Amino acid sequence: MGNSIYKFLCGVCSDLSDAAFQPHGAHASVAALGRDILEFQRTKQVPEGLSRHVVSSPAAQANWYKKLQVAWKKARPAPTTPEEAGRLVVLTLKNHQKADVDGLLAFYGLPHPNEAGSAPPPAAGHHAPPAQHSAPAHKPQGVKFELHTLPVDAKAVADGDTVTVYVDTNDAPSEIKKAAAERTKARAARNYPTADALQKTIAAAGYRMVPNAKGVEVLAKKYRIRLSGIDAPESAMPYGKEATEALLKLVEGKCLTVHVYNTDRYGRSVGDLHVGGVFVQEQMLKKGFAWHYTAYDKRPELAKWQSQAQAARKGLWAASKPQEPWEYRKAKRNGNA
Repeated sequence: MGNSIYKFLCGVCSDLSDAAFQPHGAHASVAALGRDILEFQRTKQVPEGLSRHVVSSPAAQANWYKKLQVAWKKARPAPTTPEEAGRLVVLTLKNHQKADVDGLLAFYGLPHPNEAGSAPPPAAGHHAPPAQHSAPAHKPQGVKFELHTLPVDAKAVADGDTVTVYVDTNDAPSEIKKAAAERTKARAARNYPTADALQKTIAAAGYRMVPNAKGVEVLAKKYRIRLSGIDAPESAMPYGKEATEALLKLVEGKCLTVHVYNTDRYGRSVGDLHVGGVFVQEQMLKKGFAWHYTAYDKRPELAKWQSQAQAARKGLWAASKPQEPWEYRKAKRNGNA
């Protein structure tokens, strides 16, 4: 077992210069995974920092690396590209939680073989940038602030362009912190009526107790995010359900980076979503589950991605005359929908 990994590392990793670990280095992601498998064989220790990006315990993580050791030994030849390594991880851990598999892939910057978008190779250093949160190195012009969310719940996706997220916060009012502490004690004592009452107090202030990546409940601030630059079909429109499901598939169980530009008239934060190196709006446009919302965002790349989906007749573009969501809403306001 050790020899196969060692030979691979000698052939791929040992002569790697710092330049090979730049974002476009062909083997950086695979090399990082290979080194960690070899290190686990020697020390029985999983990579430092992995727990921030997956939901299972370190003991469970150790079990993954045991399985990956065996899979790597059986692989002929050993993975040499991010796609091959991503496929090996997914097949080896196919019976494990999706959030764990996705988190492990993102930790190394490996693409998921079943998703259209693929994560880029890791940047300089031992691992990829912080898993799942990965975003462009330079913020786009006009970004006012950046959010790093807790794992997204399935119920948080309202439609194809709106999602509710929670951000861990240490700056909550003392009254809310006290209510959160009392709620934790009440739940431990199985005093659920008191715990539920305290939860309502917390929620009324815009906060919530939410499990973090380790499954531990933390006090979090609620944000409703309206994806900038796209407009997805409304729920009652053709492809409305499909658009919601497409967004859910991209973000469920994952930690996001949100670049916030402004707040709309409904109090939602308007921004870009990034997860594991994937730009969410790009995927929604390329898959044909959203329109480029030119009235509010004129970025040329958004127009390009919509044109690609139109040319391929993907998603809503399979229809002969798809209706714009903004025209649908206008007609509904006028009683014509």
